[in-house]
Amino acid sequence: MPVITHVGDLQRLARRRVPRMFYDYADSGSWTESTYRANEHDFGKLLLRQRVAVNMEGRSTRTAMVGVDTAMPVAIAPTGLTGMQHADGEILAAQAAEAFGIPFTLSTMSICSIEDVAARTRAPFWFQLYVMKDRDFIERLIDRAKAARCGALMLTLDLQILGQRHKDLKNGLSAPPKPTLRNLLNLATKPRWCLGMLGTPRRSFGNIVGHAKGVGDLSSLSAWTAEQFDPALSWRDVEWIKRRWGGKLIIKGIMDVEDARLAADSGADALIVSNHGGRQLDGAPSSIAALPAIADAVGSRIEVWMDGGIRSGQDVLKAWALGARGTLIGRAFLYGLGAMGREGVTRTLQILHKELDLTMAFCGHTRLQDVDAGILLPGWRERLDGLAR
Repeated sequence: MPVITHVGDLQRLARRRVPRMFYDYADSGSWTESTYRANEHDFGKLLLRQRVAVNMEGRSTRTAMVGVDTAMPVAIAPTGLTGMQHADGEILAAQAAEAFGIPFTLSTMSICSIEDVAARTRAPFWFQLYVMKDRDFIERLIDRAKAARCGALMLTLDLQILGQRHKDLKNGLSAPPKPTLRNLLNLATKPRWCLGMLGTPRRSFGNIVGHAKGVGDLSSLSAWTAEQFDPALSWRDVEWIKRRWGGKLIIKGIMDVEDARLAADSGADALIVSNHGGRQLDGAPSSIAALPAIADAVGSRIEVWMDGGIRSGQDVLKAWALGARGTLIGRAFLYGLGAMGREGVTRTLQILHKELDLTMAFCGHTRLQDVDAGILLPGWRERLDGLAR
């Protein structure tokens, strides 16, 4: 087993262990992938001020996200097909997050169902909702999340239509994998993954198959999903969902100040500055470039979080410095999951926490709440403003 010291080590190990179509699904963006790359690279435009001869004892990275105490300002993002990175992937990731003391978010498009995760965790997890045309199904899905005592509903607004992801199209992505010669040859090189999948009954979309009308198996799922994402989704639907849910509501997919104001007006508890990991509109700015203007505009009215490109604890600290009171990680935890299962997710969180803690200390702070944009070298705003235009 190689020595794991940073998230990139887990990424390389996941690439070797996860079938190509599922690794590519996690590690790719839409069209030219320019926004996908910018999400990660733009953090490097922000340089840190190192301080010395300050007391670094008694440090704490603890905070709260929508009232939930967290070990650090990080939650696990909702990611589709997580259970195809590793057998029972959503369950394992939720358990790792619970043990570490951060929130876990389950995707509508998960392999393990809401009920699967609820039966194998104790702490309330969050549920992410895609709005489908079949409103009866959405109502039942919300009710299932209530019954599973989910602590918050995360409503994703930026998937009314699907961005074109070239790698998925070329790989013929499906769950389970299509038995093409290319895919079968690739699966033959992943014995660990195959054995794990043979040992679990969870190889479908647990929240949908058997619950949506006319979807009894995977063969009928493809046609259903192709026509169910709702291009007519509006802020009136957000009001309806908020009433139906009745609990904490988080809105994901905000990249524009005007939309941020509408999100705050909706009465949601938090919004997430997010471009869907660069998987929707290619050519949009990075999430970190969009964050400051949104935090300045609505940060006093609603909790502002962000996701996209976070690969280190330094990235978490930089996002906090620019106004994000929470961050979400998607690919970083998926690399850990694909590499080493639950242990890999735990290792990801340990790495991020240590990097966050040490960087905060080097910048002269012992409490996260004292960190602001003063930890960054002057000129950060001009650099990010240029990237966001």
